Amino acid sequence: MEPAKMQRQGKNLSTRSPHGCSNCRRSKVKCDEQKPSCTRCWRKDLQCSSPVQLRWESTYRDRGVAFGRSGVWAKSLPTKGQGQGQGQGQSASFPNGTTWLSTPTIHSWAFVNNDTSFIQRLSEEEQDHAKRHLLPAFDAKIAIGEQQPNEIILSSLSSPKSSPHQAICIDEAFTPTIPSSPGLFPSLDVVGNRVLFDYYINQICPRTGHGALSQSPFVSVILPYCISAPPTVLRAIQALAACHWSQYDPQYTNISLRLKSRVLMDFRKQINVGRTVLASKDRELLVIAMFLCLFDIVDHCDQQWIVHLQGAKDIIRLRKRQQLLTGPNEGTQQDEVSSFVELFFAFQDVMGRTACAKADLFGSSYWCEDDITINPWMGCSPALVSILFSVMDLSRSRRDMVSDEDQMTFDLRANALNNNLAHLKQECSVPEQDRTIQRVAELKKLACLVFLNCALFGGRPSDPLIKSYIRNMLQEIVKLLDLERSCHVIWPLFVAAVELDPLDVELSVHPDTQSMTDGRRLVFELLEKMAKSSVSSVSRTRVVIEQVWKARDFSLSSSSEPKRPSISDINDWEQYVVPVSDALSLV
Repeated sequence: MEPAKMQRQGKNLSTRSPHGCSNCRRSKVKCDEQKPSCTRCWRKDLQCSSPVQLRWESTYRDRGVAFGRSGVWAKSLPTKGQGQGQGQGQSASFPNGTTWLSTPTIHSWAFVNNDTSFIQRLSEEEQDHAKRHLLPAFDAKIAIGEQQPNEIILSSLSSPKSSPHQAICIDEAFTPTIPSSPGLFPSLDVVGNRVLFDYYINQICPRTGHGALSQSPFVSVILPYCISAPPTVLRAIQALAACHWSQYDPQYTNISLRLKSRVLMDFRKQINVGRTVLASKDRELLVIAMFLCLFDIVDHCDQQWIVHLQGAKDIIRLRKRQQLLTGPNEGTQQDEVSSFVELFFAFQDVMGRTACAKADLFGSSYWCEDDITINPWMGCSPALVSILFSVMDLSRSRRDMVSDEDQMTFDLRANALNNNLAHLKQECSVPEQDRTIQRVAELKKLACLVFLNCALFGGRPSDPLIKSYIRNMLQEIVKLLDLERSCHVIWPLFVAAVELDPLDVELSVHPDTQSMTDGRRLVFELLEKMAKSSVSSVSRTRVVIEQVWKARDFSLSSSSEPKRPSISDINDWEQYVVPVSDALSLV
């Protein structure tokens, strides 16, 4: 209302308080709106409250009265000459403080028929909208093996005109499609749902390497194999892609479960054959088991992925036994695909055992203590994994020590492992290789030092050496994730988090800026950043970390520092980490 008009109608304006309490409104007196109780309610010892009331336009329209600002706010009644159709001829008898809901504007739309180009454009817009929630695009060009030296565009490997809408309709509904030229993977014509395979190439493969995209075995080894792979393998890849995509878009949850069920049915048929036939198809079966294992790690990371791990161990053992029976002249040379898949399962076994401290499944034959060359996929050298394997075995043998001689032997082996790890120099196979891989390898070496001190020497978060290691690890993780979002540093972050001192509330994140932050808050921020660029089960890792922190906080109620346990007693890692880390994947 204009100021001049307000002055003319000043005598007729309402003098009620706009936010008065319900008692004053009921008595029709002005409320002074004091908080938490107005003066009138305080004097009369009444409960003072100002409830919010929602008013609906349909209710007032049925009663024939004005709604909202369509009425007159003054106490004076309007004259007969004022039009009621415009909201100026009805009396406003609403209580002050009424909350009004705005009515959205309704537009008229015209629907017309369109050609295939229009439908294609809508599909591409829908695909662009879905990818806004995903990791930004990586380098779009890679080299596939030695037999394919030319660079190819990732988005056109399977189908240049695929859209997410095609993945939603799995052999159940008709979707307008545009004919495309034959793709690089012929089995996709049988399997269908090319967009899920595109998702695997563009979104999952970049998350499986520390450096350049071509260094990931899921690109350099698995993709060339997919050119001639049977449909079940491609369907297993699509199931993993749909499962990972469902973390951002729930509509792909049912699709992933449906694809996984189909893969399990085919997998069950293939393993229910004779041993000779099974050994001859071991490469296909191992690749399927690997993607089923990754599916369950991404999905819930429960005991299911351990089942696939054990099944892969049995297939590998059967294959090696069959090779011994056929003799060395029958061709026992292992192909590149089988070598990588076996390495995948063996590495998953070692890294998972660091948390749960269970017996190994694949043994130490995969890790050469003299091989210091950094594997780009593992992010460390086989020599480092060999030391880590020996640390876990030696820690498990502590309970069996019964004499002073056993303890002396334990001390000698523990000091030897500590000395070997301290002097380990990991090297890249190519000197010009990405510097990030070298830094990741050194970070994992530092995490291995923390694990060794906790598992063999009874180290605790309050120890100065452990605190120094943890601070350096967190600073390096921050730098690496700022430099390369897809770095596989879930295991170093897990080690740093579970051995973080509960009383260490301030950590220097950036040595250059000397900015300080809370240690636990920093861990949560790093986990959130890693969840967007990883195929690991970051959510399950966070749950385990929170459980460890709760147990440590509960033990802080003790007024005195607990006595350091002997070598044969339970150590800090076994007390807080092992009980809650069963079936945890840290790759």
